[in-house]
Amino acid sequence: MGDAGPAGMPDHKNLTDEEYVRMGVRLREAREFLSLSQESVADALKIPRASVSAIESGKRKVSSLELRDFARLYRRPLVSFYDRYEGAAPAESEADQALYRAVRELSEDDKEQVLKFAEFIKTSGQAPARRKPT
Repeated sequence: MGDAGPAGMPDHKNLTDEEYVRMGVRLREAREFLSLSQESVADALKIPRASVSAIESGKRKVSSLELRDFARLYRRPLVSFYDRYEGAAPAESEADQALYRAVRELSEDDKEQVLKFAEFIKTSGQAPARRKPT
């Protein structure tokens, strides 16, 4: 990864081609996490859909201003799209992403119930093994 820029941010202009590819993967994952289409992202950012596709596949480098706009749209810290560095959050698993999508449109009361159930599961220990029919 490139040298640190202002305020500990990676120096965007010194990224390698491989780092841009990995950044594109993280951008795609963030978009999919929010269940957004490339078309809706392109409309929101006022860039062609083909540019979103090319950025996500690493075929086109994303400018620092575009990356800022992606981060705002995806409600993620700018640094979360760079290669891992100190303080970076771990990537969400597919299960985390599915849970997020499943609960994000629930009412606040329903979200509270899901949270209570998750806490119950966490504190109740391992479920007993299922008996095999004989």
